[in-house]
Amino acid sequence: MSTHPQPEPKDRPARLTVGVVGAGRVGPALAAALQLAGHRPVAVSGVSDASRRRAAQLLPDVPLVSPAEVLERADLVLLTVPDDALPGLVEGLAETGAVRPGQLLVHTSGRYGARVLEPALRAGALPLALHPAMTFTGTAVDVQRLVGCSFGVTAPEQLRLAAEALVIEMGGEPEWIAEESRPLYHAALALGANHLVTLVAESMELLRTAGVEAPDRMLGPLLGAALDNALRSGDAALTGPVARGDAGTVAAHVAELRRHAPATVAGYLAMARATADRALAHGLLKPELAEDLLGVLAAGTDATQGTEGDTR
Repeated sequence: MSTHPQPEPKDRPARLTVGVVGAGRVGPALAAALQLAGHRPVAVSGVSDASRRRAAQLLPDVPLVSPAEVLERADLVLLTVPDDALPGLVEGLAETGAVRPGQLLVHTSGRYGARVLEPALRAGALPLALHPAMTFTGTAVDVQRLVGCSFGVTAPEQLRLAAEALVIEMGGEPEWIAEESRPLYHAALALGANHLVTLVAESMELLRTAGVEAPDRMLGPLLGAALDNALRSGDAALTGPVARGDAGTVAAHVAELRRHAPATVAGYLAMARATADRALAHGLLKPELAEDLLGVLAAGTDATQGTEGDTR
């Protein structure tokens, strides 16, 4: 259940007809959550077979129509297309007269704030940027995961209460993000979530190479504890050979990675250097041990750069 204060009745949006332009993993889930709150999905657009299947699963009996028809039928339209496609979509809808005055247009891009909806605003629409800080599977489980999920909210001040009320109705927690801070906000989320997947996948591959039969079972408790500690304590949660200044261990890691998984070396060195810098700054890595460690990392970086372009 959301812990955010519930909006007063006068601040809650009326029951709205809801449309989705772009039936990717996000749009149908948000529309389904709004349906649980009493709103009524009436139209969805999707091109690929996968998007049509998602719409059929999460929004059964809601007709698949063109984007222009979605805007014609809905009071609240979710624009859930890839970031790079969003500006062109908004401009096209505004230029063709599809946007209606008083219509709520909501995009879910983390990168953009409300300014990207300026062409629709000029046509009389009400622009909202509501970005759920969550990864989506395109299945019904996403609707459940929205409960307690933070949303990055950006909107004109006069629409702030309406934006926050919609997020709360979906079970989420609104977090106000200034227009100029949206790119940094999105970069922070990508750094934490997207790169985490890459790190975990690489770790599992290396464990399999080392002979571990169930790397997911081995990593689960370790990574769960590390994540919990990091969220609770930040840099104070740092452990391991880099934070301890074990230069010999790090050198051995680099040698083994070059032998078994050379594609991972550059990432290991970059993260080790970032970890060393943070450990030094927070007094966890002793300066007298840092010199040898940083020397190992520098030598490893030089060696990696020296092999770039080598096709042997």
